[in-house]
Amino acid sequence: MAADPEQKIAFREMTIGDLDSVIEVEKRAYTFPWSKGIFTDCIRAGYDCRLLCYRGEIAGHAVMSTGAGEAHLLNICIRRELQGQGFGRLFVHHVLARARFLEADTIYLEVRPSNKKALQLYESIGFIEVGIRKDYYPDTNGREDALVLALNLTD
Repeated sequence: MAADPEQKIAFREMTIGDLDSVIEVEKRAYTFPWSKGIFTDCIRAGYDCRLLCYRGEIAGHAVMSTGAGEAHLLNICIRRELQGQGFGRLFVHHVLARARFLEADTIYLEVRPSNKKALQLYESIGFIEVGIRKDYYPDTNGREDALVLALNLTD
């Protein structure tokens, strides 16, 4: 089943009041989830914090910083039981539209090399690898590098 507007999908700004639900989605999707404090700091700092809602419930969240013509996608997450159904692709395209709206020319993100599905998604959208951050992510066996990906938004 692919995500589409017929399925009651909406995007909106994340608020402090949403954080308990956001944390539940985050904890179920990631072994090393962000804390409520990190999300709170991002909202208070004015980052572009967005929600994907499906059938009236939070189905995903994204946090993006912007400045000096660049955007950085810091976190994007889809509810575990909705993964692999097109929601991630739809949400990434929403985030890209937001980055353009906020006048970014390029968007960057980090992804675990072991997260093959996310990496394939980003590459299929046009992201290219521009670097590696050594020991960036916590891992059950210590640390994992991050691939740094970028997408030109002016093409």
